[in-house]
Amino acid sequence: MTPISNYIPLAQAAEANGYAGFTIPDSLIYPQGSDTEYSYTEDGGREFLENKPFIESFILATAIGVATKTLELTTNVVKLPVRPPLYSAKLASSIAALTGDRFNLGVGLSVWPEDYAAMGVPFAKRGKRFDECIAIVRGLCAGGYFEFHGEFYDLPSVKLNPVPGKPLPILIGGFSDAALKRAAHNDGFMYAGGNGGTDQLSAMIDKIDGYRAEAGTQNKPFRLFATAMGEIDVDAVKRHEDLGVTDMPIAFRNLYAVEEDRQPLADKMDDLKRFADDVIAKI
Repeated sequence: MTPISNYIPLAQAAEANGYAGFTIPDSLIYPQGSDTEYSYTEDGGREFLENKPFIESFILATAIGVATKTLELTTNVVKLPVRPPLYSAKLASSIAALTGDRFNLGVGLSVWPEDYAAMGVPFAKRGKRFDECIAIVRGLCAGGYFEFHGEFYDLPSVKLNPVPGKPLPILIGGFSDAALKRAAHNDGFMYAGGNGGTDQLSAMIDKIDGYRAEAGTQNKPFRLFATAMGEIDVDAVKRHEDLGVTDMPIAFRNLYAVEEDRQPLADKMDDLKRFADDVIAKI
């Protein structure tokens, strides 16, 4: 949600200042009209998205990946069920191969029926469709021949080449209990976050921990991303770490503001360096 020309310089500056990764949003279309409320704004409005440039997530991850050497790339989050899962697997595996396995696939359900309609995918049973998409992406990216026979997809025995050099991390975004359960069965959870508060996040983590215990996955590696906006200090980061947060994407402005981002690139780079000096260096 910033001018496209800022993307690569900001990613390179983040890498140079010691940041671990870069998260990449996903937006396919902006419908002219919709009655659907947006999950991540206080009033349910989504006007902040109109006229904002969004490069296709897999393409932007590739561009940043080849322009950096160590920066981890995480989609936050790709609307997986509206896309063909075999093609999503091909894109994810290709990015992993090009970047030396620096790619994490953050995925979620789109809350907009318009996304499904525009892509020719039924909105009904989207949760079950999502689960099949995840299974296909994971199976194809594991290497070797893979087949799948489900309610929505029927895939003969095929294999991809290249595939990731290690298991592709699949992280789940969302707020519903279904999303938390889904995260517990996969490799991590992506919390959309806010101003650095932890009350809502703490309750969600408790639920995830319970679901992981039920699923028998509590001993598997698990990434927990929690995005924060605004002024974040060392204490705020440590509070998140104490909750079990492993990754904390930082936004220095309100991403949900209904306005064009006019902050000069040089000022953005100054923000990156200031946070690196004042917070990252002290953790």
